[in-house]
Amino acid sequence: MMKTYLDKSAPIEERVDDLLNQLTLDEKIRLLRGKDFWTTNPIERLQIPAFGMTDGPLGVAYHSSFKGKRTRFPSTIALAASWNKELAYSTGKVMGKETKLAGRHQILGPGVNLIRSPLCGRNFEYLSEDPILSSDIAAEVVRGIQSENIAACIKHYITNCSETKRMEISTEIQERALHEIYIKNFKRIIEKSGPWGLMSCYNKINGVYGSGNKHLLKDILRDELGFTGHVVTDWGASRNVEGGAAQCIKAGLSLEMPGIAMSRTMRPKNIQKALKAEKISESDIDYVVKPLLRTFFRVGLFDKEIIEPSKILDIPEHQDLARKVAEEGAVLMKNDGILPIDLNQVKKIAVIGPNAQKKFGAPFHGGSSAVVPPRFITPYHGIAKYVKGKAQIVSDPKDADVTILVLGMNHGGHFLKTMLFGNKTEGDMEGKDRTSYSLPEDQNKLFEDTIKQNSNTVVLLVAGSPVDCSIFLEKSRGLLNVWYPGMTGGDAVARLVFGEVNPSGKLPVTYPKKLEDHPAHISKKRFPGDLDELKIYFDEGIFVGYRYFDKENIEPQFPFGFGLSYTTFKLSNLRVSIPKIERNGKFAVSVDVKNTGSRAGSEVVQVYISDDHASIERPPIELQDFVKIHVNPGETKTVSVELDQSAFEFYSEKDHEFIIEPGSFTLWVGTSSRDLPLKSKIEYVN
Repeated sequence: MMKTYLDKSAPIEERVDDLLNQLTLDEKIRLLRGKDFWTTNPIERLQIPAFGMTDGPLGVAYHSSFKGKRTRFPSTIALAASWNKELAYSTGKVMGKETKLAGRHQILGPGVNLIRSPLCGRNFEYLSEDPILSSDIAAEVVRGIQSENIAACIKHYITNCSETKRMEISTEIQERALHEIYIKNFKRIIEKSGPWGLMSCYNKINGVYGSGNKHLLKDILRDELGFTGHVVTDWGASRNVEGGAAQCIKAGLSLEMPGIAMSRTMRPKNIQKALKAEKISESDIDYVVKPLLRTFFRVGLFDKEIIEPSKILDIPEHQDLARKVAEEGAVLMKNDGILPIDLNQVKKIAVIGPNAQKKFGAPFHGGSSAVVPPRFITPYHGIAKYVKGKAQIVSDPKDADVTILVLGMNHGGHFLKTMLFGNKTEGDMEGKDRTSYSLPEDQNKLFEDTIKQNSNTVVLLVAGSPVDCSIFLEKSRGLLNVWYPGMTGGDAVARLVFGEVNPSGKLPVTYPKKLEDHPAHISKKRFPGDLDELKIYFDEGIFVGYRYFDKENIEPQFPFGFGLSYTTFKLSNLRVSIPKIERNGKFAVSVDVKNTGSRAGSEVVQVYISDDHASIERPPIELQDFVKIHVNPGETKTVSVELDQSAFEFYSEKDHEFIIEPGSFTLWVGTSSRDLPLKSKIEYVN
């Protein structure tokens, strides 16, 4: 008679319960710690195969997928800058397909930590400073990945918003900010997409390590948020948990990775000791093993044939999608009319700068995001290919009609060298935060020299974080931010600068005029933290990013949600479906979008809400939803979003839950946090 857990037709929960009953205590314990760097222990007696993971989140990483070449996507912040939920789903779906073709069952992404500071080394892997934008894009990535029966793994839970001393530092944060900003981000992802995996962070939260934090992993994540997937450590994140295996298991940790020396907390002998000392029971072990078994069934671990991993995935459709992400995520930040470049008028083009011909994706370079593509198209080569037979590429700016100066950051330092020996390179990278908001001085000097030789200079910015753009705003004729645009980024750049594609990206983060204007940089104790005390203070509370700039009436260099186009749009005719909303009610917000220019293009309609009479201090405005829409010249389209009572709520430290105060709220609609021409009122009643 077939065991229930091997019956594909049986409901998953019945299969989980049956398998849990079949496992011996020793076998359960073996499942709590990895076998090696990327897989779990198989249980041959019960035909449980090894469960394989691969790093993300820019694609399927080389080092964890049998040293294979895969599609290298633009940085995750570029995907967020697209503000395109459908594109996020498609990206996740391709990542799921490539994870499957690489012979793995889970991709360790998306990275969803909020971008609290411009200097965090992993901003390029994250999405936004805002929990609504971050969660809505991340949820679609998760849905796409899991549509391929591959487990997503949202990370790093929680407040892992810096890299300096990340394995030792404690984030000191008040209850309201923790829930209203940081947990809310994960809460919405869980509600919208039901991720099958979640990764705990390296840092402590208010003095307790994330991998052993019962309040966060069990009381909140499981009991309040209803998370049903497994919790895996970041690699080596449980080794410093003071209470060892017992504390991790009591907290709700399902899997310690990797299964080598750097992770020793959940070794079988340590768990057996904890059992013998009655610090934990077998029922505690069942509690943490069960979600892992659930993931095994969700991905079809028992059901599908073993896939021989492909060494090279060279799939044109996937690379076209990567190019589209680069195109839609690119943000036009300045344009005095020089863009798009007209090849009927321009015959000589200089493409220079440190990132003009820089290739990203060398093996083991880039930490978790060390995705090695089958080929890499740089901005220089993409432009040269595009203009072949139409214009000449020259090397000297003074000989050019237009100069494209490609500046920015480096992402791709050798991960082990960075971790073990430090890396003096100033750039975006895992394990190290930036120390300056400016680009390297030699790049600013190159810009000044180039402008002197050719005033028709466009700056192409390649970076995964905000940088000081003041010098370019003052003197360049155009500024296009393409983030890290991925393996087909050069083709995307060419299509953007010559007008085949109209830029439509919007900033998912605020760019301050100077670092001291930013809420995370009021003092060093906020970032990088008190490194003697090993505490980083989130003293800005709920006023993260644009919330702080609005509260303090500080003018940013570029506001949250900002982005130019080669055409113009007009928003009008704001409608709210009902004047009042009651508990558990919903309402629609609609607006007309007209393309008033001469080119087809896409606009992002952003909906914000403010509380007119709150009893506690709240942000002046908060994003609640957004829609990206393509409109032809002269055409008008209507967009609508549906909101519910969560749009009005805030976290009460008195009640220890989200609450809504009855009263009047203002709806604001526009195209950035500082461009909201339309407004209307709505009342919430109990």
